[in-house]
Amino acid sequence: MVEDESLVAMVLEDMLDEFGCEMLGPATNVADALAFAERGGFDLALLDVNLGDGVTSFVIADRLRAMAVPFAFVTGYGLDGVRPDLRDAPVLSKPIEMDVLAKLLAG
Repeated sequence: MVEDESLVAMVLEDMLDEFGCEMLGPATNVADALAFAERGGFDLALLDVNLGDGVTSFVIADRLRAMAVPFAFVTGYGLDGVRPDLRDAPVLSKPIEMDVLAKLLAG
């Protein structure tokens, strides 16, 4: 998980826990997220789009796509907040609803 807001990360971790998922992270910045990506060992990445100070998670998405690792964006901006060439990735709107997360995890 890449999320710069600790409260959102905790809520998301609790939700994932309910589905029996083990969470890595959260990474709160691009460097830490890319380090997680390189280590691997996960099935899906959840990426907050806006990581603060004008920084986005798009470079992380690019790397994950190159590695063929599935990812989804988590954002309050909706699809319009996602770079056009990445809009084929799932987008979960904040606040995340359990049933929407369940559908994503079910694949």
